[in-house]
Amino acid sequence: MSVGSQRGRARRDRDATGASSRDEAGQRLARLLAPIIGTVGVDLEELRVEPAGRRRLVRLVIDADRGVSLDDVAAVSQAVSAALDESDAMGSAPYVLEVTSPGVDRPLLEPRHWRRAAGRLVRAPLVAGGEIEGRVVTADDEAVVIDVAGDQRRLGLDELGRGRVQVEFRRDGAADED
Repeated sequence: MSVGSQRGRARRDRDATGASSRDEAGQRLARLLAPIIGTVGVDLEELRVEPAGRRRLVRLVIDADRGVSLDDVAAVSQAVSAALDESDAMGSAPYVLEVTSPGVDRPLLEPRHWRRAAGRLVRAPLVAGGEIEGRVVTADDEAVVIDVAGDQRRLGLDELGRGRVQVEFRRDGAADED
């Protein structure tokens, strides 16, 4: 889907992902956009600005505890596009704005990522060695409770490496829930 803006075109794509912008310009842009995105009720998870021919691609990854709807993507696209058009953040060069939600392969890094994975099957390396695979029961700012074959283990976030949600085509017991 495409939505036009005054200076650029906004494209909504729920599957694209990318690395965060780490340069000073990217950080300034993130400081400008994060509060605007927050008014929609979602978090800015990543920002990446890349050259795309004569334009620049501004890719925003947004997420929320309740998930991200297409209405959220549209609201963020409109608000960010207006803010970029009103500011000199992008200079005079045209840009393409892409707003997306995180894909299933996104790493679990922050407490909010683990919290949003509640009920999901995850795998994470352990800092002490080895790895853990189980279902996230709960998570807070310090720890995650993971059910491993019926045994609930509480692990500090500092004990876990980059976790990943595991794709489940049919969850055990799903037939009972239908």
